[in-house]
Amino acid sequence: MQRKTVAVVGASSDPKKFGNKAVRAYLNQGWDVYPVNPRGGEVEGFRVYTALEDIPVKLDRITLYVPPQVGLTLLPVIAKLQPAELFVNPGAESDELLERARALGLDPVVACSILAIGQTPASFPD
Repeated sequence: MQRKTVAVVGASSDPKKFGNKAVRAYLNQGWDVYPVNPRGGEVEGFRVYTALEDIPVKLDRITLYVPPQVGLTLLPVIAKLQPAELFVNPGAESDELLERARALGLDPVVACSILAIGQTPASFPD
């Protein structure tokens, strides 16, 4: 069975941030994780992609850990990539973002993607 792929948009090297906890949670569940942050660098030992379109694989899920105004700018690229799922985490959502995502043919899931894979953010200490 092929491992699922996820892009964590807003990935962070700061273990206190949900963009870091998500990377660790998905790794813990056996996903292939592609951290995304325009600053680049590394998160949890993995290369950080500066743009979604640079990720060399088809994504099963994209999960947003960025402010709604940032997420809005990424929606056209996300629609083009056609992930199986788009998770919009608490704090990343806005009515405008959700309406725009749906207008682009996406079906955003407004929920914590860490909880959705059976983990809890608290289980990944700061």
